[in-house]
Amino acid sequence: MTDAGVDLMPQRLAADELAELAEAVRLLESDGFAARLSRLVGRQLRAVGRVLPAPARQAVTLAADTALRGALRVALGSLDKTAAPRPRNRWHQAAAAATGAVGGALGFASTLVELPITTAILLRSVAEIARANGEDLRDPEAALACMDVLGLGAERADPDSRRSRYYLAREQLKQGLGEVDYIVVKQGVAAEIAPMLAGYLRTLGARFGVVVSEKLAAQAVPVIGAVGGAAVNAAFAHHFQMMAKGHFTVRRLERKHGAEAVRFEYERLRGELRV
Repeated sequence: MTDAGVDLMPQRLAADELAELAEAVRLLESDGFAARLSRLVGRQLRAVGRVLPAPARQAVTLAADTALRGALRVALGSLDKTAAPRPRNRWHQAAAAATGAVGGALGFASTLVELPITTAILLRSVAEIARANGEDLRDPEAALACMDVLGLGAERADPDSRRSRYYLAREQLKQGLGEVDYIVVKQGVAAEIAPMLAGYLRTLGARFGVVVSEKLAAQAVPVIGAVGGAAVNAAFAHHFQMMAKGHFTVRRLERKHGAEAVRFEYERLRGELRV
């Protein structure tokens, strides 16, 4: 209580906010990208196998690292100038599908070339969702929260797990940041401050690479071709849009009610929903 008698403790989440949070739990804790892909391409994906050959894994790692470093420069440089007032989810899905069609038609090597383009499209879409939820994209912490979305949804759903996949991912990414100085990040140039964020990029890259590998494995199926490549990339974009919607709903509620109160309700709802 303050001297004026005003209670500064965060209020309990209202019914509509709990409904929003429940939807966020469903998005962040239910089917991962692999499950969505299995429904899309079925046995064809399982025929490729979940583990790519070693040379392919190395190529995926390099492509994911290149894509994330490019995305980081965008995130810390121009997101606020380019994000639309309202999320254009379908437009970004169509743009990702177009790049996926090229990758699917020309084979595995071209899918690696299109990945940085697709990742940049994804980040723009994530930024629009972030801003619609009240994020100030001029703040480097908010810009990195957009990057965090690319590290969500890599694990497979496990309703019996005692740990939230979402909060586990957030904790790992936060550890990668360490004691980063956001003032220095804001004042610096992305290319110059990349070493400061090296640990973060490694953690993010490991998580993003899992989803990228699943995407490329699907696009590598010969019978999928250009049409399937477009569908896979559209699903890839949709996956991260759903992660962004859940993530920035949680962050918006945290700003109002505090992180601890929101996490308590999140975990309660996760138990009730069994996701």
